[in-house]
Amino acid sequence: MSSLEVLATGPMSTVQDTGRFGHAALGVGRSGAADACSHALANRILANPPEAATLEVTLGGLRVRARGPVTVAVTGAPTPVRIDGRGAALNEVLHLPDGAELSLGVPARGLRSYLAVRGGIDVPPVLGSRSTDVLAGLGPALPEPGDLLPIGPAPQARPLLDHVPTAPVGADEVCLRVRLGPREDWFTERAHRTLFDDLFEVTPRSDRVGARLAGPALERSREGELPSEGMVPGSLQVPTRGEPVLFLADHPVTGGYPVIAVVCAADLPVAAQARPGTRIRFVQWR
Repeated sequence: MSSLEVLATGPMSTVQDTGRFGHAALGVGRSGAADACSHALANRILANPPEAATLEVTLGGLRVRARGPVTVAVTGAPTPVRIDGRGAALNEVLHLPDGAELSLGVPARGLRSYLAVRGGIDVPPVLGSRSTDVLAGLGPALPEPGDLLPIGPAPQARPLLDHVPTAPVGADEVCLRVRLGPREDWFTERAHRTLFDDLFEVTPRSDRVGARLAGPALERSREGELPSEGMVPGSLQVPTRGEPVLFLADHPVTGGYPVIAVVCAADLPVAAQARPGTRIRFVQWR
């Protein structure tokens, strides 16, 4: 059976799939690929099932060697791809012979790239998923140099296209649609105007749990704190200092700070590609 030997991981590489469902009552979140669209595209290019596990690579730096012939695709943030030192393309079926080395450079924009392999990364599932939840500490361990990642059996279906054209991933400034609530009444009218009139910036203190944003403080209209309540991906939670945190794939399942708004689920892949320094404009979604 073929596998991928990990040579280097870059700032962070994790195994991800579509996530684990139905365990919030146990305090276990969904996790899964932060940019679900790029993850799905990588699998679709290779005719994998949607739930096949991929490698999510943050800001490049991944190097792997094929142990046996493998077929792969790279999607998401436009990272430079090289196979044995030669350039290769994103969003394309790539064939690696036994011993070939694939490397991903730092993307010119965006944050997360996805390496899919035909047959999927076949690490043991935990609670029905192969996703690594960095907050809960569930799922496969973070890959390390020297690890061999097993590859599952190739699906019967064959790739239909060698290359798939896609829209650009990542930008210096992005717009995210939000719907106010559930705790918008905890904030002043001025805070509501600020949320939609001003720009916020993604800080380096961001990760798979959430994007921590710098910008004008969102003023509260009342004192005190809430009892912990359920959180969903896209929740825009505002701690006491007034700078919001946008929850991403590995968010906590509960939280006590008020949520002024929630990002539209369709825009979460865009949020997941917002690297530190990206400016975010929130637009009210009705």
